[in-house]
Amino acid sequence: MKIFPCGPVGGPQYIKALRAPLPHIDFVPTGGVNLENTPEYIKAGAAAVAVGGELVDAKALREGRLDVITLTARKFVEAVRNARASLGK
Repeated sequence: MKIFPCGPVGGPQYIKALRAPLPHIDFVPTGGVNLENTPEYIKAGAAAVAVGGELVDAKALREGRLDVITLTARKFVEAVRNARASLGK
């Protein structure tokens, strides 16, 4: 289930609070998710994270610098991977 905007309504703590009574639902926070807080969302129980502006740098896109966007995407994947590994997943 997509949770938007997650940041303004409580961020990772909100995901954690939702997971307590609803452990069977996969939550995907978006809105307020960035590279710095992605691990917190995963550790709080998010199944994944969704990002838009934090992933796609408008200037890089205008300049055709897809390598910048690819690098940012890889950083997000690594942040999720590391957070899951810290949980033993």
